[in-house]
Amino acid sequence: MKSESDDDVVLVLSNVPDAPLAERIAQVLVDGGLAACVHLGGPITSVYSWQGKLERTQEIPLVVKTTRARQEEVMQALAKLHPYEVPEVLVVSAQDGLDSYLDWVRRQTRVQWH
Repeated sequence: MKSESDDDVVLVLSNVPDAPLAERIAQVLVDGGLAACVHLGGPITSVYSWQGKLERTQEIPLVVKTTRARQEEVMQALAKLHPYEVPEVLVVSAQDGLDSYLDWVRRQTRVQWH
């Protein structure tokens, strides 16, 4: 089994309430070098229980491509920019992928020391 490395590519999954916020978060993450790419999905309906009530909400899904070295910063940025009290933020390891794509994600998110 391969051990985890800061260079590993991960996907950070989240949902936000609307497209303008999704665009803003994507821009902050990519412009800041925290993500190589953020996919913004079309509206979905989320069904969940919150404070004892069944809720239905339209949301925009986000899939953030980054590295393990940047995942904590991505999670902090999402928590700061997100309006929900408890936003969905899940990290999924990219077990495999096209080497050239994984290398591109690593280059785009490499920590630059100034």
